[in-house]
Amino acid sequence: MALLAAELVKLNNLQLAGKLVSDELLLGIHGSKRSGTGTEFEQYRHYEPGDDPKRIDWKLYARTSKHLVRESATESNLHIRFLLDLSGSMNYAENEIKRLDYAKIILASLAYLGYRQSDQMSLYSLHQGGLQTLVPAGKQAFQKILYALQNAEASGPWQNAAPVFPEFQQKQKELLIMVSDFFQVKDEWLKLIASVANPRREIVIFQLLGEQELELNLSGFYRFKDLETGREVELQAEAVKETYQKAAREYLHQLEEALRLPHVHLLRARLSEPVALVLKDFLTKRSF
Repeated sequence: MALLAAELVKLNNLQLAGKLVSDELLLGIHGSKRSGTGTEFEQYRHYEPGDDPKRIDWKLYARTSKHLVRESATESNLHIRFLLDLSGSMNYAENEIKRLDYAKIILASLAYLGYRQSDQMSLYSLHQGGLQTLVPAGKQAFQKILYALQNAEASGPWQNAAPVFPEFQQKQKELLIMVSDFFQVKDEWLKLIASVANPRREIVIFQLLGEQELELNLSGFYRFKDLETGREVELQAEAVKETYQKAAREYLHQLEEALRLPHVHLLRARLSEPVALVLKDFLTKRSF
């Protein structure tokens, strides 16, 4: 059974959480075509006639009764850029799981997979209207990314009417993975995507949402607080539920339509979903 995000957060160890999620994925996903017999472990696959029996993981066989062959990664030319939204709304929480913690586990898990494949990796954040380079590509990037994620904190708004970031103007082949709630005041997130899109950059957006953000299944009076501006308003949930749900559906639909762009993929996840299942949906659609 896939681990829930709340269980992973309680570990208070992003490297372990990322390893647990990536291990869940490795046995159930067709691996990258960039496999060989190098020294960095990448994945398992079922034993086939002609394989060297020495490559069978006999310890795993003792636990699973399956003949699984270890495959290793060869050096990759892919650069993976991770982009984390650190605006205040990422502090939203439901059922003991904060959106920011869920986002960190997603990125730690993907970084672990990238590390196993010897991909180049770097980490950026969007905070207070600007882009910050947290970890540039280079040696020990994986460990540095885990450390930066562990210490990342969200606060304030992210509004930038005309984002232009030199860091994303390169034309090299790369994968940009962005994690956010993708809530916007105007079109600041859409403008950001438009500014960084190019034919050699595949963009994957994980939009993380809570059940109540989508459904507002509440009763009685509540004081709602904007986590970016601090503004508060008191409302009766039943009185605004229908209007709220309609507005939420319209916004999400408009977002889907606006992001039907070449090389751009939008994936939605609820905070109640196991991280491994969310990533499996992504990884089975591409050779990561």
